Amino acid sequence: MSRRSTGLVSTWAEIQRQQQRQAEAQHRARLRQQRDAERQQRAAEQALARSQREQRAAYRHRREEDARRATDELERRFTELTGLLQAGCRAPVFTPAALALPEQVEPFAPGPLATPVPMPELRDYLPAQRQGWGLGGGRDQRAAREAYEHDLRAAQAAEAQRQAQLADYSRRYRSWADQRLAEIRRHNASVQESLARLRRGEPDAIEDYLTGALYASQAFPEGLPRQVAATFEAPERRLVLNWELPSFAVVPEAAMVRYMPGADRDKEVARPVAERRAAYRDVLAQVMLLVLREVFGADSFGLLESVALNGFVDDTDPATGHRTPVFLATVLASRADFTAVNLAQVNAVDCLVDGLGGQLSPRPDRRAAVPPARVPGQAGREAVTHGGGEEPDLLTMDPLEFEELVAELFRAMGMHAVTTVRSGDGGVDVDALDPDPIRGGKIVVQVKRYRNTVAPTAVRDLYGTVQDQGANKGVLITTSGFGPTSHAFANGKPLTLVSGTDLVELLHQHGLAGRLGGGPAAEANSPAGRAGSALDEDADDVSVLGMRWSGPVALDVCALVCRGSRVLGDDHFVFYNNPATPDGTVRMMPGVGGDKAAIWVAFDRLPAAADRVVLVAAVDPQVNPDDDLTGFTDACIRLTDPSGSEADRLDVSDGRPGETALVLGSFRRRAGGDWDFVPGGKGYEGAGGLVELVQEYGIEVE
Repeated sequence: MSRRSTGLVSTWAEIQRQQQRQAEAQHRARLRQQRDAERQQRAAEQALARSQREQRAAYRHRREEDARRATDELERRFTELTGLLQAGCRAPVFTPAALALPEQVEPFAPGPLATPVPMPELRDYLPAQRQGWGLGGGRDQRAAREAYEHDLRAAQAAEAQRQAQLADYSRRYRSWADQRLAEIRRHNASVQESLARLRRGEPDAIEDYLTGALYASQAFPEGLPRQVAATFEAPERRLVLNWELPSFAVVPEAAMVRYMPGADRDKEVARPVAERRAAYRDVLAQVMLLVLREVFGADSFGLLESVALNGFVDDTDPATGHRTPVFLATVLASRADFTAVNLAQVNAVDCLVDGLGGQLSPRPDRRAAVPPARVPGQAGREAVTHGGGEEPDLLTMDPLEFEELVAELFRAMGMHAVTTVRSGDGGVDVDALDPDPIRGGKIVVQVKRYRNTVAPTAVRDLYGTVQDQGANKGVLITTSGFGPTSHAFANGKPLTLVSGTDLVELLHQHGLAGRLGGGPAAEANSPAGRAGSALDEDADDVSVLGMRWSGPVALDVCALVCRGSRVLGDDHFVFYNNPATPDGTVRMMPGVGGDKAAIWVAFDRLPAAADRVVLVAAVDPQVNPDDDLTGFTDACIRLTDPSGSEADRLDVSDGRPGETALVLGSFRRRAGGDWDFVPGGKGYEGAGGLVELVQEYGIEVE
């Protein structure tokens, strides 16, 4: 029989058992916590992986959608070309009735000015009648009457101001309406005189009318050329016509765009060469048939017996370097033969060649020419031309005529516009009034018939005029362009800057004529022709790109004048050993006004091949060759004119440890000739950082 132990040993043993149980419980708790933490970590990792997969999937989806949209646009353009003839046949033909303008002007529409200011009523101010006896009723009556009389005086003043504004608006409208109606009547009288000459069969009138009808035709989509030369041969009642055809580039080279997820880039899938060639040949035949349709359709007087039509493309003769027309199609079509054709159902090539007996180049993509049977001017008459040199040169136009042309443009856009008198106009050349009740109002217009870039001071002066005259908007129109300083100043203000190329496009969109130069004189005044002139430090068209940054690092700020991602040449890399480009349009200058460095750029006088100016910062090897760009922080490019007037500040990326060279950003030329800033940020490490950077832009460093 065993004996249960008691005393100290038993107590100690019990304590040990309890401690063991506690230790085991704590161990189990730690294991549970560890398992829970591991489970939560796995869940978080799975959620992150799922999120990343979703982000990658969403990014891929966006890129694939972009590729599909690009493919759809390519297909739309190709379909438009293949259906050119059918779409053109649905457009109305030009008729003499289209020349006349209705003798009416836009009705007077004063908008909010037509609504009188409501007057307050005394009964709305008097306190409500209270029952019983009360004190202070007289004071309430006096206070109510004082408030009423105060508001009544304010309303009467506002109404008087409205009536004055309405009377001024009405006066200016009547002046504009009378002038516009007189213009319409003069125009219609001129139309009637021209139609009378047409009926008499005068060759000059016939040439002007039919070539003008082609130029105004709605059968051709935007983007196709419309240069024409013509002669009317009266004895044969034949119009001899040269018409410019689109180049091979009109047919999209790519058939579709695919997104390549592995390389994270888009890849264009080329359209089969045979398909492009066949499509181009078909497009040329369609254009030729549409020209015949427009000419015969516009001849409602039965003036034409036949049309000799030659289609050409402008090309450069490699032997002479001059532009020379290359004829790719020709046809002599009589009215009877062409009228017998069901144009909407034909195969264009077969109709032109077999149906009408014309000739079409077998390889127009290679400029294989065909001989025209007859060209304008052979019968002893001078050919009339439109779409080429016939359009007025805006650069040589009389200043008053130029202002009137701008006013006519605003009228064509649906506004009321008149030119101002030369004295006391406050710097305004055209007064325009937009009748739209929401976005409309007074517009002051200044025109600058310049060849060089408009100075930023002109933009600032226009803004002052807008404020002084209380106008809704200011518009500055020029035959040249604007620098980044001007665009930066106009940003966010009620100002619109219209460059020369934009002006020409607007004129053509609204049926008006105008071109910028042409021939040797224009070439001499083009940016490329002016490239040889040195940069005048006081010139108005210079933009100053001043560099500022925090930190003690000493830097060289450099510039590369590029076409795309390739520098134009070693001498177009501006740095401490080459402080200026050969033409002086880009040069290093000392920083002023707190700038640590500066680059001066005459954007309008850069070489024609240049489409970007890349700015670079690199550690100065002479000061501290072991330094890096860690101290390059809080950096910006200060955009000013030579006088120091600041237009904008452009933020750039900070430097990072180990980097010795950094692309700050680039100014890039837009389609209209203006320049935008695109931030950079790519850095290069080590002692050869700048060398590696310039090598990527095509500079060979030994």
